[in-house]
Amino acid sequence: MTIDKIEFIRLDLKMKSGYTIAYESIDQADNVILKITTSDGLTGWGCAAPDEKITHESADDVIANIEQLIIPKLKGQDPFQIVRFHEELKAQNPLMRSSLAMVNIALYDLMARKARLPLYQLLGGYRKKIQTSITIGIEPLDETLRLAREYWQQGFRILKLKGGLNVEEDIEKVFRLREKLGQELTLRFDANQGYSIAQSIQFVEQTKAAKIEILEQPTPYGQDEAMRKVVNSVEVPVMADESIRSLNDVYRLSKHDSSDMINIKIMKVGGLTEAQHINSVAKAAGMEVMVGCLDECALGIAAGLHFALSRPNVEYADLDGHLDFTNDPFSGLFTIENGWIAPTEETGLGKVNL
Repeated sequence: MTIDKIEFIRLDLKMKSGYTIAYESIDQADNVILKITTSDGLTGWGCAAPDEKITHESADDVIANIEQLIIPKLKGQDPFQIVRFHEELKAQNPLMRSSLAMVNIALYDLMARKARLPLYQLLGGYRKKIQTSITIGIEPLDETLRLAREYWQQGFRILKLKGGLNVEEDIEKVFRLREKLGQELTLRFDANQGYSIAQSIQFVEQTKAAKIEILEQPTPYGQDEAMRKVVNSVEVPVMADESIRSLNDVYRLSKHDSSDMINIKIMKVGGLTEAQHINSVAKAAGMEVMVGCLDECALGIAAGLHFALSRPNVEYADLDGHLDFTNDPFSGLFTIENGWIAPTEETGLGKVNL
């Protein structure tokens, strides 16, 4: 069996309302879908969700990578040389993170379909479902509370609140959310690199009574010492997100005790192969792991879900990136019921109708 055909589709995804975080505002997203077909008619699907600030790619860059690097490398080859393809493509262009993820996901999907297994079982099969948070971007207080009530009514019990622009406003929102939704709500806070060390400590100290579960990426990427000082100064677990872009990052942060937890995003780290390595280092360091996402259609979310279900130290999920899209063509790959996300028992990533 060899790779016979490689096709791609660009998705221009529209959002219901868009969102704001500490370093940017988003109202649409571009994904690129890869379809790999083998000589015996088997098909594997992958997704790239480029973000110029995180993966350093645009959709045009992903398409150029497909045409100039990926097709010449893969066509006519054995599709199950997944690690070799990953390493050789990464050597050709180390910055093509979501492009690497797209290829890697498609090849694993292909392998799972060949094995007639759901991908999470092929990868390890530790659990069958996981509870996901749902995210509220930086909004005025009234809108924050309205969205929180709406998500609560939909069954979500874990809320990730974005902030990082104004610490006093962030503190007020946290207390108002706790007041409105009570102690059953699990509340996580993501500053998206927006705080100084002092602001991070202030936020945690002044929200103690509100019982924040996790403080995510309070200080800027590349400032490991700042993150370490926050870790050593607060009781709430501090999670690295933007600071984790490679295997070297998690090794460095764990070695210097600069994070309590890490957020692995398949697009950000370059695929499932790399995610498994990063997760192993985190496990060895005793660090819990969240699997998160960028602005991904349901196909990309499915890849993150299957990885999250395969590893015991992945305790947390933030797999809601597809929920704001109005024209996501993928459906039926997984279900979300009362905040719990679970795949179908179809082979690979699930049945794709595209």
